[in-house]
Amino acid sequence: EIDGVVSFGGIKRGKREVHVTPEMGDHRTYPVPVGKHMRVHEEDRVRAGDRLSEGPINPHDILAIKGPRAVQEYLLNEIQEVYRLQGVKINDKHIGVIVRQMLQKVRVTNSGDTHLLEGENVDRREFRSVNENAIEEGSKPARSEPLLLGITKASLTTESFISAASFQETTRVLTDAAVRGANDELKGLKENIIIGHLIPAGTGAHRYQEVEFMVEQSYYDEEIIPLTEDEELVSGLTTGK
Repeated sequence: EIDGVVSFGGIKRGKREVHVTPEMGDHRTYPVPVGKHMRVHEEDRVRAGDRLSEGPINPHDILAIKGPRAVQEYLLNEIQEVYRLQGVKINDKHIGVIVRQMLQKVRVTNSGDTHLLEGENVDRREFRSVNENAIEEGSKPARSEPLLLGITKASLTTESFISAASFQETTRVLTDAAVRGANDELKGLKENIIIGHLIPAGTGAHRYQEVEFMVEQSYYDEEIIPLTEDEELVSGLTTGK
């Protein structure tokens, strides 16, 4: 959690105390199981987020200490490592889409002068839009901290209640949407497929719906005139007679 120098303390209840002392401020103590292999030694200098022992890291700790970018890279590398061990090659962008959805929510820590409530979980785009309006009006913007959701939770908290209801907990999702008077604007692919509309991609995108396309005559639609016998001989073609 902090930058500092490592020092080892005593062993209590099967855990060794590892102290990290910064240049300024109080030291932090981290209990580490005795059987864990340590990655640091006495008097080593560490930075916030460095691993003190072997073993898996809690992604929520990475998010709290290093921020969203670091946890995105960690999740991407860990998932890719599993596939690489099986000899499977997957482009990073496919995993990146999932990780981005896992980080789509933020928790409001200070509502400022906005209508948001402290402790409320809101979509990142909605939070940014509310703050932009508050700044334009000269009001105090809200502050937030990023959230890391599991893939199930992220799917159920998506902006579209039709998409969420088709995944899990259909009754609860639809009841909650009815109580809130939710309005699904059908911005994503899944909800449009469920309804039977064109997906908002390519020529189905909203900005192309009012565009009129002019079809020109194709080169291949022109009339094909057969060659005469003299033209066939000049071009090196034979009629097979």
